[in-house]
Amino acid sequence: MAQIKKATLAGVLEVFPRIFEDQRGYFFESYREDWLQSEGVTHGWVQDNQSFSQKGTVRGLHFQRGEFAQAKLVRVIQGKVLDVIVDLRKGSPTFGEKYATILDSDRNNLMYVPAGFAHGFSVLEDSIFAYKCSNYYNKESEGGIRWNDPALTIDWQVDQPITSDKDAIWPTLEEFKLTEGGL
Repeated sequence: MAQIKKATLAGVLEVFPRIFEDQRGYFFESYREDWLQSEGVTHGWVQDNQSFSQKGTVRGLHFQRGEFAQAKLVRVIQGKVLDVIVDLRKGSPTFGEKYATILDSDRNNLMYVPAGFAHGFSVLEDSIFAYKCSNYYNKESEGGIRWNDPALTIDWQVDQPITSDKDAIWPTLEEFKLTEGGL
């Protein structure tokens, strides 16, 4: 059975699968539905995504709104990233708070991110990043928080971040609160 650690933000889980190693290499179960069900997570997964990013890349902070809101189960297949989430759940006692953890292909750990969080990551080593989504991507429902919002004080642990033009123009958390109030 995997070891499951509850994060400091309600509903967020870190999963550490049991890894079996021998002279041939290793084996582990990268996903089991019963791991999350034991923690009350019962929705299914409808979409798998994968990306490759070079060291120094920052992707995020992204979310989906309304009926297209997504929970995610994220992991690194190769490399190492700093995975970051920000609580945007309307009425949450931890609204606006962030949580970060290292996802590492040597540990093969995963993080469960409930719907209502902005999500992003910085690439500490060239990485293949994979994640399951509880809902389909919908362009009209896409949103984000500016990755370098000074109020969030996120240390992305990269010297010269490589970002997209789109990620540079998302609103700050304060602007998001004024226009949308939460997810």
